[in-house]
Amino acid sequence: MNVRLFGAVAALFVAATLVPSAQTPTLKSDLLKDWTNMKNTMGQIGDAMPEAKFSYKPTPAQRSFGEQLLHVAGANVFFLKTLGAKAAPPAIDQKATSKEAILKALADSFDYGTAVLNEQTDQTLAEAVQGPSFIGTATRARLVWATLGHAWDEYGNMTTYLRLNDIVPPASRK
Repeated sequence: MNVRLFGAVAALFVAATLVPSAQTPTLKSDLLKDWTNMKNTMGQIGDAMPEAKFSYKPTPAQRSFGEQLLHVAGANVFFLKTLGAKAAPPAIDQKATSKEAILKALADSFDYGTAVLNEQTDQTLAEAVQGPSFIGTATRARLVWATLGHAWDEYGNMTTYLRLNDIVPPASRK
């Protein structure tokens, strides 16, 4: 091999090792990505409803739009406290009525979830812990998935609240 060819091959090898490779997804990184996406999705749907409609209820027996958001915030904290993290859970004022206070409570609950997830590793996410009585013993990862699933369920309900007020949900605007 001549010196010029060797130099070119060596330069390519060095360049290839300097190019950052795509990071392999991990359980933790996937959960953090989904959690962040859910925070953004819930924030967008909350922002889509005018403040004057936060008290809107499709029927008297149902939660208001604002109460739906507070329900998600409270459930996020309730579920994720079972993961045993050191992060301090936020106080969620379930009686809040202003759009600003409700959206802050929602954001705080998701920020708490991010802090809890950042304390985890793939190994700790695979460990079993005692969840709420209706779930029982489950892995930490399953409890996060259950929390995300709950938020998606409530998001689906809230899209109906928007549509009943002639508002197109943010995800349907694209």
